[in-house]
Amino acid sequence: MRLENIAIDAVNPVRVADFWEAALGTERLTTALDLIETRLSIPGGPWLDICIQEVPTPPTEPLRLHLDLLGGADQADVVDRLLTLGARHLDIGQGEVPWVVLADVEGTPFCVMEDRAAYAGTGPIAALPLDSADPERDADFWSWLTGWVDVDGVAPRTLRHPSLRGPLLELCPEPEAKGAGKNRIHLDVRPEAGDDPEAVIAGIVERGGSELGHEWGDLPWRVFVDPSGNEFCVLAQEGTL
Repeated sequence: MRLENIAIDAVNPVRVADFWEAALGTERLTTALDLIETRLSIPGGPWLDICIQEVPTPPTEPLRLHLDLLGGADQADVVDRLLTLGARHLDIGQGEVPWVVLADVEGTPFCVMEDRAAYAGTGPIAALPLDSADPERDADFWSWLTGWVDVDGVAPRTLRHPSLRGPLLELCPEPEAKGAGKNRIHLDVRPEAGDDPEAVIAGIVERGGSELGHEWGDLPWRVFVDPSGNEFCVLAQEGTL
């Protein structure tokens, strides 16, 4: 299995994709009115596709997964550049913290982080903090699902691609239980050649995940939730498209 996509819901995918592509320095793969894909390649590590998909109305569910961008010693310059791209400062009650909270062009929050040793080699996305009702349980789930491994970090459990390059996946104690609404940012995984897709589905259920019933029409992927209710998609197996 491979962690392949960071999917972001947007009312105007073109506008949002243009922002994130400029912010992250990614390479455009596909362009359609309702779905845009742009690739983040990490030297010596994985690649991740940022998928901006159209939704009819602005999301209202509190974020359970967000992007922490690399700032470090250049944090102020990074913030200034993002502001020129259309970001804005955002107060979510963070108080006095060493990171800077911004909103993208549709108001989705993200952070620009201070210098941390754990961010060496991450690329422009330092971390992907994910809310969890049980970080130990959910880290085991996501490690099995993606093949990512434990590394040191500030969260109760932190995972990273086995190359030890690219962003951190941080399992963070949730401030509140997952609501009924869909999160505006989620992750997608893809079975690789040699994987048994049905065994993957069975393993998801055995480890506390479940398939999500939805009213989004026929999709070329299957939608699941992790043990804490965070949505993710299982894409078609590599080589079957």
